[in-house]
Amino acid sequence: MFQTQFDLTPTHRPTAAPQMRIARPIDQKYVIATLVLAFSQDPIVRWMYPDAYQYLTHFPRFVQAFGGKAFDQGTAYSINTYAGTALWFSPGVELDAEPLFELVRHSVFEPEQADVFGLFEQMDHYHPHPPHWYLPLIGVEPTSQGQGYGSALLQHVLQYCDRDRIPAYLESSNPANIPLYQRHGFALLGTIQAGTSPTLFPMLRQPQ
Repeated sequence: MFQTQFDLTPTHRPTAAPQMRIARPIDQKYVIATLVLAFSQDPIVRWMYPDAYQYLTHFPRFVQAFGGKAFDQGTAYSINTYAGTALWFSPGVELDAEPLFELVRHSVFEPEQADVFGLFEQMDHYHPHPPHWYLPLIGVEPTSQGQGYGSALLQHVLQYCDRDRIPAYLESSNPANIPLYQRHGFALLGTIQAGTSPTLFPMLRQPQ
């Protein structure tokens, strides 16, 4: 669902190849810290959690509820010592909705709750049913943006999609990222918006 702006206009390139590794459950606190920094100005996330204390308190729990299964499945990836991270779901892995819904009920201000659930309902409409890789969360911490880490985190799994002839799906929470995803083969399926929310952009990539 959520992808912060990370490397649309690279300012410089790393001097060495990025070091990709699987992030294990023991690494969760480091990965979550990276995502908290990366999403601090994300349109959807800060609409949900506009207050600074609210954001710092509840967004780490949101990451666990929304993307935490990736740690158990071995499909959470970090790059260059947590400079960037991507939480992928492999085919057949599904989100546990009820813990996420319960978190929203206890962490999002009441006037926005119905709109958040409206987003989830529309997301379910666009979500593919055939086997696919799903990208709930990807982000690069601000001091490491512009170095191609976001692209590397995408391509690390997209190579498996192409090898196995399986689609990939995401929802972009930042319109600035759409051109990047399109360069990696994703196509817009439509838009998702509810009440006062910013717009989400569901995107699907067929194997290439």
